[in-house]
Amino acid sequence: MTAIMTETQFAGLENTASPRGWRFSRIEEVFLAALLLTMLAIPTMEIALRLAGWRGITGGTTIVQHCTLALSMIGAAAAARDRRLLSMGTAAFLPVWLKPFAAKVSAIGAAAVAGLLCLASLRFVLIEQGAGKLLVGHLPVWVAESVLPLGFALIALRLLAMSSEHGWIRVIGFVCVAAVMAAGATVESPSRAAVASAIALLVIVAAFGAPIFSVIGGAAIVAFIATDLPIVSLTVSHYSLVVNPSLPAIPLFTLAGYVLAEGGASRRLVRLFDALVGGVRGGAGAVTALACAFFTTFTGGSGVTILALGGLLLPMLRQARYSERDSLGLIAGAGALGILFPPCLPLILYAIAANVDIHELFVAGIGPGMLLLVLTIGLARIQQPPGDEKRSFDRREVAKAAWDAKWELLLPVVALGVLFAGIATPVEAAAVTAMYAILAEVVIHRDFGGPSRLAAVFRECAVLVGGILLILGVALGLTAFLIDAEVPQHAVAWATASIASPFVFLLLLNLFLIAVGAMIDIYSAILVVVPLIVPLGAAFGIDPVHLGLIFLTNLELGYLIPPVGENLFIAAYRFNRPVGELARAVLPMVGILLVGVVLVTYFPALWLWPLRLMR
Repeated sequence: MTAIMTETQFAGLENTASPRGWRFSRIEEVFLAALLLTMLAIPTMEIALRLAGWRGITGGTTIVQHCTLALSMIGAAAAARDRRLLSMGTAAFLPVWLKPFAAKVSAIGAAAVAGLLCLASLRFVLIEQGAGKLLVGHLPVWVAESVLPLGFALIALRLLAMSSEHGWIRVIGFVCVAAVMAAGATVESPSRAAVASAIALLVIVAAFGAPIFSVIGGAAIVAFIATDLPIVSLTVSHYSLVVNPSLPAIPLFTLAGYVLAEGGASRRLVRLFDALVGGVRGGAGAVTALACAFFTTFTGGSGVTILALGGLLLPMLRQARYSERDSLGLIAGAGALGILFPPCLPLILYAIAANVDIHELFVAGIGPGMLLLVLTIGLARIQQPPGDEKRSFDRREVAKAAWDAKWELLLPVVALGVLFAGIATPVEAAAVTAMYAILAEVVIHRDFGGPSRLAAVFRECAVLVGGILLILGVALGLTAFLIDAEVPQHAVAWATASIASPFVFLLLLNLFLIAVGAMIDIYSAILVVVPLIVPLGAAFGIDPVHLGLIFLTNLELGYLIPPVGENLFIAAYRFNRPVGELARAVLPMVGILLVGVVLVTYFPALWLWPLRLMR
């Protein structure tokens, strides 16, 4: 199932933090802010030193990578504290009488998985301690890696604390978690019945709405134990992902998106787009599509776009005589526009997972992104009822709105300019983008009013990133198992023997990816599915960059596919509407995106021609 993003509280339980817990939370928030500031400062200083002809900061890249590791684990622990781990959407479909029990079971089950991951991480740290490797200077690397067991321990304890307000239930939960950890530490060659029982419990916990990390991580743990492989391998994969040299770009670009969303950028950009196209038929819908695409480019399709712009765009659409159903459908559908525009986070993550050139993927994504944007604007024009009133084009208003939004309009130029000019690496470009966004919104526009709001943005960014990277880490562990089990090779052998042509392969791939998009979030899908389909694409002669465009376009469609498309839940939460109502409202957008999937899949020459100039 897909994720209900951070704004939806896991299990719907109320926070009962003690004063001591509140003080510890403040320490966490200060630590998370310090990590983000360090990740901003070091890459920016590296650029400045390099341009000045000096050497960079010794160990700067390594420091930033391990700051990302600490941010991911402490951010995930903060998300667990706030009941905001990215969670399964299935709990929404349970009967009302069953939900309290389901919340307790899913919390205890997730705590058990976190406990096993803590155990695996502790073993990993002990192994690293024996190796005696150094991180920077005289600092042992195991000291930085100790955040892994610490983070998982905090997550497990906080999940147990949220399982119930009754102490006796928490005690039962603690005993269950301890028993699972003891079994995981000692079991060897488990029987088929034991493995089947573990799988059945995992299915129940998933059906009850457990956090996604616990479902994927639990599946990986069962797979490793069932095949007599050490679960410490999960931590090795987790660690290798989070300290990937390109991964710090994700929290930094996310921070830029959060700063824009919290500041007045949305108001200024909507005003500009309204001045440009708002006076024509379908203009309000075009404004919705353009504004959402701009924001999603930096927020990564995480649902922040809908939350940030929904309250602004819905009244505008209703005033333009769009029906409420069409208005909701446009906002929910447009919330995914932009994930193909650089430097959107799914593009970066796909490049890492598929080992393709990130610059090529950035360039190739512009065409399909524009296609989906134009198709959405065309739908908006059709959906708006005809009327006699037309607003004349006001050049003065356009000029004034453009002047007010000039700093936001320069943001993509800054982000892509330093990257494609060769001045900065992707991580450095992300740091420059985040610094620029802070300068524009906090210093120039003064939209934040004080440091407390900026600190809150840093915290929100850390919580979201922690929840995402927690999922990605365990997802890579599951992927590693599938690769070790030679699943990709078996899939290639079956496909080449059973499928006659690349056309049939692409058709089956589309159906498969749409189903994947409707079942799990895009970040987990990239880490789990991409390593499996890349060899298949190569076997049928599919360009790896084209395969990336196909993958992301299908997953963008999956945001809107019932029963649990991510944007359906985000929009339902934002506008306080039933998910079923949103599912009906987005049907026209589903049709539009399906057209886009067909064009992107079967006409690769339209999108890949710019790469001929680069290769």
